Amino acid sequence: MRYDGPTQLYIDGEWTPAVDGGTIETLDPATEETYATVACATAKDVSRAVAAADAAVERGSEWRTMGPSDRGGLLHAMADEIEGMADEITLVESHDNGKTPFEAGLDVDMAVDTFRYYAGWTDKLTGETIPVPGDRLDYTLREPVGVTAHIAPWNYPFQLAGRSLAPALACGNTAVLKPSNTTPLSALYYAKAAEAADLPDGVLNVIPGTGSEVGSTLVNESAVDHVAFTGSTGVGKHIMSEAADNVTGVTLELGGKGPNVVFPDADLEAASKGVHYGIFMNCGQMCWAGSRLLVHKDIHDEVVDRVVARAEATPLGSGIDDDGRMGPAVSESHRDDVLEYIQLGVDEGATVVAGGGVPEDTDQGYFIEPTVFTDVTNDMQIAREEIFGPVLSVIEFSNFEEALEIANDSPFGLSAGVWTTDIDKAHAAASRLDYGMISVNEYPQTFPQTPFGGYKESGLGREQGMEAIREYTQAKNVNINVGLDTQ
Repeated sequence: MRYDGPTQLYIDGEWTPAVDGGTIETLDPATEETYATVACATAKDVSRAVAAADAAVERGSEWRTMGPSDRGGLLHAMADEIEGMADEITLVESHDNGKTPFEAGLDVDMAVDTFRYYAGWTDKLTGETIPVPGDRLDYTLREPVGVTAHIAPWNYPFQLAGRSLAPALACGNTAVLKPSNTTPLSALYYAKAAEAADLPDGVLNVIPGTGSEVGSTLVNESAVDHVAFTGSTGVGKHIMSEAADNVTGVTLELGGKGPNVVFPDADLEAASKGVHYGIFMNCGQMCWAGSRLLVHKDIHDEVVDRVVARAEATPLGSGIDDDGRMGPAVSESHRDDVLEYIQLGVDEGATVVAGGGVPEDTDQGYFIEPTVFTDVTNDMQIAREEIFGPVLSVIEFSNFEEALEIANDSPFGLSAGVWTTDIDKAHAAASRLDYGMISVNEYPQTFPQTPFGGYKESGLGREQGMEAIREYTQAKNVNINVGLDTQ
C-alpha cells in the first residue's frame, strides 16, 4: 500500500516543493519497502519558513492582534480537523513508524485532547498586579515569545509534535515544525488541519528535512525565539549549545532510564501488567520507558515469572496488523543498535530469560523479541544507558532505602514507577525519587494537563500543563508612578 497524503513542505500557507527539489524516501519498517516520498527541505527552505513565521507574529499582525477567544476557536477547529482525519493519520503513522493501530490511535487521541486543552488557555493568559512601595501601580503582562521551532522525534511523531505546537500557538506564538526525516509524514497533517481551520498564513509551517541541515539551521536562525526539542540527550546538549549563540530559549525533553520499583506488598498481577506495558509498548522506543525493573528479593522470582510469561505471549505484528501488540523497530539500523545492546548484556554477565534476538518466524520487518534480563547490577551498561528498545533489566533489592538508592543512581531522571499498597510508602518514595514524573500503581501515565519533563540529563523545562504556558510566554513588568505631580 502506497501513501497518498500530503508530500510537500507547508510554508506561509502554501504547499511547496523544496527549493532544490530534494526528497526523502520513507520505509515501512514492517515490510522494509518504500512507503512514501516527500519533499526534503534545505537551509534555504528554513529561511523561508522562519521569515513567514516571523512576519506572522510581528506586532500588528493578524495573529498577534486576534482576540484570545478567536485564537482559541481556531485551535478548537484544528482539533476538529485532526479528529476528522484520525483514521487516516493512524494508518499513516502505522506504516511510517511501525506502531500498531492501537498505539497510533492513542497518539492521535492525545493530540486532539492536547489542542482542546490549550484552546481553553488562550483567554486565561493573565498577568498580575504586584504590591510595591509608594503610590505606584505595578503589573505584569504575559506575552508570546515569538517564533518557536519544534524539532520532533521519530518515536511519537504526531503526538509529540502536537504536545509542543498546541501551547505555543495558544500563547500567540508562530511555529516552524521539523519532523524526523525517518518519520516525516504525520506532521504534514498538522499543516492540513491548520489550512482547513483557516489559521493565518505563516502561523504554522511544516518542513521535513534532516537534522544535520534543517534542524541545525533552524536552531541557529536569529529570528527563532524558542526551540522545543525531543530526542536523545547527546543531540539535546548540542542543540542547547547552538542555541546559546543567539541566547535562544530551549525546552528539552531528552533520554530516560526509568525504574519500576515493586515492593513486596504490591499487587503483583497489576505490577507485572504495568511493567510489561511500560517497557514493551511502542517496541520500547520511549524516553519514559520503564526499562529497569527493581524488585524486592522476596518476590523477585514470582514477578520475573509473571513478566516473562507476558513477554513471551506478546504477539508481534506489522504496523497495520490488528492482532499485533508490539510492532517493529523504526529502522534496520536502530534494530541493529538494540541487538548490540542485548549482546552487550550477555557479555556483561546478565542472563536472558525471555527473548534475546530476532523472531525466528519473521522473514521481513525490523522486529525484535521482547527481551528480559535478570542478574543485572546497576553498574552494567544495559542498566545505565538508554537502549530505546524492548529490553528490560531486572535488578534485585533488599529494602526501601536500597531501592531508592538504586533508582536514583542514574544520569537520567525522567519517569519512575512505584508499586505498593501502602500509601505512606508511596508518598515517601515519590518525594525522594529524583524524577520529574512519578506514577504509583500504573506506568506510564500522562495527560495534557499534567507537566511532562525530567531531572538531570533527562531535559530542561516542561511540556504539557500550565508549565508549558510559562515555556512559551515571557513576563513583562510595567511600573506606573500614579502619584506623580505633573503640575
